[in-house]
Amino acid sequence: MTIPVIPEDAPFTPEQRAWLNDFLGKFLSGAGAPSGPSVPVTVLFGSQTGNAEGLAKKLVKTLKKGNFEPEIHDIGAYDRSRLTGEKNVLVITSTYGDGEPPDNAADFHGWILGDSAPRLEGVSFSVLALGDTNYPDFCKCGIQFDTRFEQLGAKRLFPRVDSDVDYDAPFKQWSDGVIGVLAPAGGVAPVNGAPAAEIEAGYSKKNPFPSAILQNFNLNGAGEKETHHIAFSLDGSGLEYEVGDALGVYPRNPEPVVDEILASLPFKGGNVSLSDGSEVTLREALIEHYDIGTLNKSIVQKWQARSGSPFLRSLVEADDKKAWDDFCWGRDLIDLVVDHPADFTDAEEFVSVLKKLQPRLYSIASSPKAHPGEVHLCVGIVRYNSYGRKRGGICSTFLSDRSKGLQPGVFVHSNNAFRLPANGETPVIMVGPGTGIAPFRAFLEERKATNAKGANWLFFGNPYSATDFLYEGELKAYQQDGTLGRLDVAWSRDQKEKVYVQNLMVQHGAELWQWFQNGAAFYVCGDATRMAKDVDAALHTVAEQHGGLSKEEAAAFVSQLKKDKRYLRDVY
Repeated sequence: MTIPVIPEDAPFTPEQRAWLNDFLGKFLSGAGAPSGPSVPVTVLFGSQTGNAEGLAKKLVKTLKKGNFEPEIHDIGAYDRSRLTGEKNVLVITSTYGDGEPPDNAADFHGWILGDSAPRLEGVSFSVLALGDTNYPDFCKCGIQFDTRFEQLGAKRLFPRVDSDVDYDAPFKQWSDGVIGVLAPAGGVAPVNGAPAAEIEAGYSKKNPFPSAILQNFNLNGAGEKETHHIAFSLDGSGLEYEVGDALGVYPRNPEPVVDEILASLPFKGGNVSLSDGSEVTLREALIEHYDIGTLNKSIVQKWQARSGSPFLRSLVEADDKKAWDDFCWGRDLIDLVVDHPADFTDAEEFVSVLKKLQPRLYSIASSPKAHPGEVHLCVGIVRYNSYGRKRGGICSTFLSDRSKGLQPGVFVHSNNAFRLPANGETPVIMVGPGTGIAPFRAFLEERKATNAKGANWLFFGNPYSATDFLYEGELKAYQQDGTLGRLDVAWSRDQKEKVYVQNLMVQHGAELWQWFQNGAAFYVCGDATRMAKDVDAALHTVAEQHGGLSKEEAAAFVSQLKKDKRYLRDVY
């Protein structure tokens, strides 16, 4: 038998091509074929924006290459009665908001932590927890699942791994460890240090597309708020997206702040080695590769170990949550550098305490059917003053102030948890105040382009009607041509008493309830901390007042909407 060889022009690195040639040689000759009974593995994912779901699918692809029988389940749709009979359960879950489970995991989370959860002797498990160290309840949902499974008698087959926003390395550590424990002789060999399933062709998060900015203008009138409509070109990228997806954008840090940091360090310049083996100056590294715009507990702890600051020492030793929050809010790396000098010997040691600069995800505000070759965003520009400095959101101010003439790196982030109904006749209710309108502009463009017959109702809000009516002309045109059947707007500052979208929901509760009885799907986009919670509470109120339901019945109704994929949220 002739063993095939990967062509030289195949889209792989030399190391990947060498590994694949070796794998094919061993596998086809029988040397690498798995033996013995296959290992059953059930993969459950709890995902808010698609990261956990993507990793779960990647893991299953990898498992299928070995001697495993993997199944993958959305944890919200998983049949809980099966849990006691599972052999190996792998949970990948995110955490969002104030330590909350993702929407699709909320019911399972309440059940497994409740008194009715069954004993799980005979079940082996492991958890990969996704989170963000900028939030105090880092990876809380994954930690709770891990702790509870053990309390119920399940056996931990591999220690839980907690991942920050840069999850590639933690995922590899966890997936390699789990596979090694489950089938030491039948696992899947890595490709150039990454699982085989991670080989990607084309543009992606690891290989962003340099996109030309076609439009970039402020949607607001003269006033306090600044919201930019930004159109990126996708010509030549091969990138495709659906409405409901997000666009990842790689920002650049402001050069004046970087220069002030460099001038205040106890050493002069130097070079920094990047993960791909290349070397750049410290200045370039701080502009393009490291996060200088946020502080969190982890960074401050590392900084304090190299600083003689009595204040930082007392902060770390006290380890008080409120004190941490008070100190980190409104401060950036420059505040540590200037106010609490630390003893770093060179550039490499300095960047070792910093987080990598991460791309920002923005809900896509366009339909590819309406704008072929383009992708649009609706970005709120964040600016504020604190501790005597003018500050701003790293990516939003990059796009508004520092992106002219540049081609920012972008990629498409799929979000299967925020899709329009497959049936175009389904009525759609959309709640999107402020920049939360972004995906709903895309929804309306898509519904018009596909000639969807279902009615559309939009709740939109912002402070002032005169200056903050984003996409006013487009929305009124959709009303005139019948695409947008109903538009309710809440201007919170146009009158003495503040009015928000949730107030309008309750005000129009009778009609809203009728839409639900007619099968409507309900979508929410925007702030997770306040707005999304208030809208959820308003939905319960509508169910009680106009559906005649008790509090418990209203909660069950809302829960069923989520299970039926009729209540979907894109919140941040």
